[in-house]
Amino acid sequence: MDSANSTSLSSTAYDIVSIEEDCSTSVDVDHETRCWGCGLRVLVSPYASSVFKCGWCGAITKQNALKCENQCFKWRRLRDLCFVSVVLLFMLFFICGGIWAIYPITFSISFFGGVFHLIVAVILSLSTLSTFCLAAFRPAGAPPTIPWGSYPTVGKGGLENYTFCHYCSRPKSPRTHHCRSCGMCILDMDHHCPFIGNCVGATNHQGFILFLMSAVISMIYVIIMSSYSALHISPPLNHSGVSISKRTPTCLPVYC
Repeated sequence: MDSANSTSLSSTAYDIVSIEEDCSTSVDVDHETRCWGCGLRVLVSPYASSVFKCGWCGAITKQNALKCENQCFKWRRLRDLCFVSVVLLFMLFFICGGIWAIYPITFSISFFGGVFHLIVAVILSLSTLSTFCLAAFRPAGAPPTIPWGSYPTVGKGGLENYTFCHYCSRPKSPRTHHCRSCGMCILDMDHHCPFIGNCVGATNHQGFILFLMSAVISMIYVIIMSSYSALHISPPLNHSGVSISKRTPTCLPVYC
């Protein structure tokens, strides 16, 4: 009787131990993953979210991150090319048309005024075109290339707050954003401007601000010079007939 009880108790204890081992094994398997930054194994709590940070390299992993297919990339590039062409033609038309339309009027009023207008117009035109080309055709800025993927290569905190870009398949710094229109990661990205066909980032942000300032100053100068020229070529209002009729007495014949 005692031997039977001891046998049943031992079998029950064995079953409990085996169940606990199975549960612990399943927990370890379900919540063990690898860090993309250093390649080390990371044990994630079952109550943690899908985003976790590696304790060694500091890289942030998003487990449920999905890569959206960029099917409209060619259409976006075509749109940017059209916008850039229209802006360039618009600026060239107004620069050439404005200079040659106001040029004879300003020189007919004053020689020094015409020379001053010509110098200012050339300076503003060159500054606007050069800053536009600097903002449009200069790369916006790529993130720095750093080692990643293996434990001996990546040191302690070497990828602090870095994330992984699934489009470029490379590390992405906290100040970097992936632009779907340009198809690359941009450092210090502000926004994607279709009028320059480029992103505004770390390397061309200053050129973009200078282009905006030069364009605004040029528009103000064009408005001032156009108004000045329109006032000088418009015919003056002649009220001489009215004034003469008021000052000249009318003579009426008197018959006796």
